[in-house]
Amino acid sequence: MSALPEHISVWSELADVEHELRHVDVGGVRTRVLRAGTGPDLILLHGTGGHLEAYARDIAGLAADFRVTAYDMVGHGWSDLPDQPYTIDVLSEHLLGLMDALDIGSAHLSGESLGGWVVAWTAAHHPDRVARLVLNTPGNIADKPEVMVRMRESTLAAVQDPSEATVRRRVEFLFHHKEMVTDELVNLRRAVYSRPGFLRAITNTLVLQDPEVRKDFAWRQAWVGRIEAPTLLLWTDHDPTGGLDEADLLLRWLPDARLHVITDAGHWPQWEKKDEFLRAHHDFLILGKDPA
Repeated sequence: MSALPEHISVWSELADVEHELRHVDVGGVRTRVLRAGTGPDLILLHGTGGHLEAYARDIAGLAADFRVTAYDMVGHGWSDLPDQPYTIDVLSEHLLGLMDALDIGSAHLSGESLGGWVVAWTAAHHPDRVARLVLNTPGNIADKPEVMVRMRESTLAAVQDPSEATVRRRVEFLFHHKEMVTDELVNLRRAVYSRPGFLRAITNTLVLQDPEVRKDFAWRQAWVGRIEAPTLLLWTDHDPTGGLDEADLLLRWLPDARLHVITDAGHWPQWEKKDEFLRAHHDFLILGKDPA
């Protein structure tokens, strides 16, 4: 009998974990939320065009230390898709509204890609709501036009044509080990991208890849330097959206930051290098030390 693969499905990861999946009203936005575990609050934010399943491989491990909340940001996943630009301030206000709805005063925040941008903005503008901060491959800190174009075009193409081949290419963009992209993960994205109104919603998200819109929220020392929360930068050596030169920018701007590089991974280390991702969160958020 052959051994079972390490990962079978998104929900098999939660098969032995007490959890709840429900929708929460956040200022009129029906927001899909998954919660598990007990302990200090940790909120997980996904990236552009994503959904809470981006953290499927991590929730069980994190729930051993934290009360974990993963959710679909407004305009994403299976949350509501109101017709408005989803700029960083809008996404941050949605996060704060969710925290209020769940009676979370302050929490550790860990955001991947766009989610990292949102949690950093939140920490800078609402320091009382953030304990510690993890910026996981936040991407394109330097506002490189070619990265913006690639992100905009690849995402829009997948939503305009949510076929298996097109969406698979979009998901594979996130991975260094593309063989780890499962049919289930591709089909989850296809289901999201096929939702009525999602093309309009992703267009409202991709305004952040427009240099004119982006300039009001772009990573700058002026606001990044206001972040008081101790911050862990989780980078990888194969991230297609930003190299270690951009991590160096944040290390210079952030008052209290350290860098941990996960090797042999792309834009989703939480999936490709689960154990190291979990260990980094445990060491930094629970033990208060730099990840080994």
